[in-house]
Amino acid sequence: MKYRKLADSELNVSAICLGTMTWGTQNTQAEAHAQMDLATERGVNLFDTAEMYPTTPMGEETQGHTEAIIGSWVKKSNNRERVNIATKVTGPGVQKYIQGGVAISPKKIAQSLEGSLRRLQTETIDLYQLHWPNRGSYHFRQWSSYDPTAQPREETLDDIREILFALQKHIEAGKIRHIGLSNESCWGTAKFLQIAKENRLPKVVSIQNEYNLLNRLYDLDLAELSHHENIGLLAFSPMAAGLLSGKYADGKIPAGSRRTLNDTLGGRLSAYSQPALDQYLAIAKKHNIDPAQLALAFCISRPFMASTIIGATTMEQLETNLGSVDITLSKEILDDISAVRRTHPIPM
Repeated sequence: MKYRKLADSELNVSAICLGTMTWGTQNTQAEAHAQMDLATERGVNLFDTAEMYPTTPMGEETQGHTEAIIGSWVKKSNNRERVNIATKVTGPGVQKYIQGGVAISPKKIAQSLEGSLRRLQTETIDLYQLHWPNRGSYHFRQWSSYDPTAQPREETLDDIREILFALQKHIEAGKIRHIGLSNESCWGTAKFLQIAKENRLPKVVSIQNEYNLLNRLYDLDLAELSHHENIGLLAFSPMAAGLLSGKYADGKIPAGSRRTLNDTLGGRLSAYSQPALDQYLAIAKKHNIDPAQLALAFCISRPFMASTIIGATTMEQLETNLGSVDITLSKEILDDISAVRRTHPIPM
């Protein structure tokens, strides 16, 4: 396993992070425990979860089950010191069953944090992330309706300041070690950094945004910010919800797969993404490399990448995904990837 220092923190995190959002619906507790055992055996030391998980599908009756499964493993394995646990407080949205779907606030953070600590059976969260901004987000293909001109500037800045002060108190109490953002923009991240510096508040050390061969928005302004401000990306959906693994090629929908729950995989599969997807899968075939490992190795190779979040519903998938850390993509492969990107720059 390869390790990278997470921004200005003392955390050295594995290049691969174990994602967990299927645990409690698509995966049983026993299957999740087996995944955590194998991942830690292979050197993975970062698990990512959220108070709203599992998401496949989301539901009031299963909310929080993923954290509880991780907590049961922590208690059973006695491996808490070997892993860093990252979780998230849910922002405003459709999850009305999580405290009524209210915005992130000091009160919401306090309640959500206590719930996560209890379910995870730990005293400290290593990385506590804001799942998405209160002011809204263009992520998850919401860019067509995203309107930042509706944001009240001073209220937005006050909101960021209030949240940072609240997080500082929990850090001082020993309940959080570091903080991160998710589904955030370049401007939003910059303001978190600026306000933290001006008020001697905790600096965000990571951004968890979607990143894969079909979605490379991060390569632009956020990559520049990552470089200059020393913030690492935790890439979620590095295989575009499984599309880049090739398992859905030729219209296949394997039993138990995410497409049985969501046919378009959250809008990722469309007439616009299919041509680019076909060409990336063709690159894998041309160079005799597993398509999932091609997709993951590409993400791992990016200079701004802190850790790439993998997800698996079977042990076979997990083995394949873990193997990607040992793959170095040749110049020829990277040139082929660049050629596809030039013709399909934003396919989804």
